[in-house]
Amino acid sequence: MTSVLRDKLKHELQEYRILLRSIPATVVTLFVVSVICMNLLANKTLLQLEWIALDGGILISWLSFMCMDIITKHFGPKASNSISVLAAAINLLTCLIFFVASAIPSNASDYSAFDGIFGGTWFILMGSTLAFLTSALINNRLNWLIGCAFRKNPDGKLAFAARSYISTFAAQFLDNFIFSIIVFVICAPIFWDGFHWTLLQCAMCALTGAVAELLMEIAFSPVGYRITKTWQAENVGRKYLEFIAKERSV
Repeated sequence: MTSVLRDKLKHELQEYRILLRSIPATVVTLFVVSVICMNLLANKTLLQLEWIALDGGILISWLSFMCMDIITKHFGPKASNSISVLAAAINLLTCLIFFVASAIPSNASDYSAFDGIFGGTWFILMGSTLAFLTSALINNRLNWLIGCAFRKNPDGKLAFAARSYISTFAAQFLDNFIFSIIVFVICAPIFWDGFHWTLLQCAMCALTGAVAELLMEIAFSPVGYRITKTWQAENVGRKYLEFIAKERSV
């Protein structure tokens, strides 16, 4: 059993290394940066009314999901899940570095604003990480399943639009809702002197955020579609795709 597990881990590691060498660096970079920015921007509430509340994360989260859609379309949901975990891990490492920097005292100037922003809040980081990973898994699987339904023209514009729009809306709603519940319903009343969102505000934040991010996805999906067509024409990631094909044929 130990030998089987060891071989399985070696195989998964080999597949992961091939994947990292196969996905163009620009998309991976944009994905990771958007996840880090989303975590930072989530510290600020942009709007809070009786029936709706929005945080700054909605300004950039659409980019994370578009990158996932592009990767899922060309490399498959497992590859997109792997890169999502990588992005979450890099975000955690970045937050740790930010925290250390904010904790180091300095007499050069007043860095209280800097420390407050980059020092971060542990429950915001926890909420954003859990929400992101959950929604990423659902987004990637749903995107792939919808794509499989387009058997006649799986690489066409309609197929790409349907899989991107539906999966983005569903996953974004889930992402926003999970994050809002963890941060603003469970933790904020305890650690932020009673500040909180209501369940209605959380639901409306999730819905409004999902709609806003869907509109951004619609606006930029032609770019995502062109990227996937270019990758397909240039046979990007051939080694990884061949590795996966060979694995499935065994």
